[in-house]
Amino acid sequence: MSRILIIEDEEAIADLEKDYLELSDFEVHIENNGEDGLKEALDNDYDLIVLDLMLPGLDGFEVCKRLREKKDVPILMVSARKDDIDKIRGLGLGADDYMTKPFSPSELVARVKAHLSRYERLVSAGQKQNDVIEIRGLKIDKTARRVWIDGEEKAFTTKEFDLLTFLAENPNHVFSKEELFRKIWNMDSIGDIATVTVHIKKIREKVEYDTSNPQYIETIWGVGYRFKA
Repeated sequence: MSRILIIEDEEAIADLEKDYLELSDFEVHIENNGEDGLKEALDNDYDLIVLDLMLPGLDGFEVCKRLREKKDVPILMVSARKDDIDKIRGLGLGADDYMTKPFSPSELVARVKAHLSRYERLVSAGQKQNDVIEIRGLKIDKTARRVWIDGEEKAFTTKEFDLLTFLAENPNHVFSKEELFRKIWNMDSIGDIATVTVHIKKIREKVEYDTSNPQYIETIWGVGYRFKA
């Protein structure tokens, strides 16, 4: 049974989310502030974390940042704030997805299932023989889920790694943001494709020598992105 941690200060919302997730056979634990939520997430193993942005004590941004320094667990950030800058900041800190309140509990369950399904497939792939992609100083170990640039290892979140690997496996093919969102996040219409732009930016910061003149991931204006072989 998958274990879900909800870090949410509004008890009515947390209880509603818990009820719907438990009806889908998830084991759910709730923490109502940032400090306790962070400690619980670091001290115990969870398969996914639902993280509210506005929390007493440590806010969701700080919790996400500290979690990413220690763990690669999928993080689904939720907030009543609709500003794009909050989405961009949250995703930039390593959140895998961002939902704006109010949302239906069934949508939350759908997103949780989609993230867990993809993560479980990736973990199971680690039992196979290492599969490595090497292109002009970039080395991607698909099995170990590790990335190096000229011998220096770089840390990647789950979705950053998935997106880089997918593009590298399909060189010289132009993909739209919508196509990449469907491929990597495994969802149609229940997400924000700005997620793709943010993740491309974070990947470039880690693998490109000059982000203004990328040698790996090229922007095709008005269309999407292409990995240059």
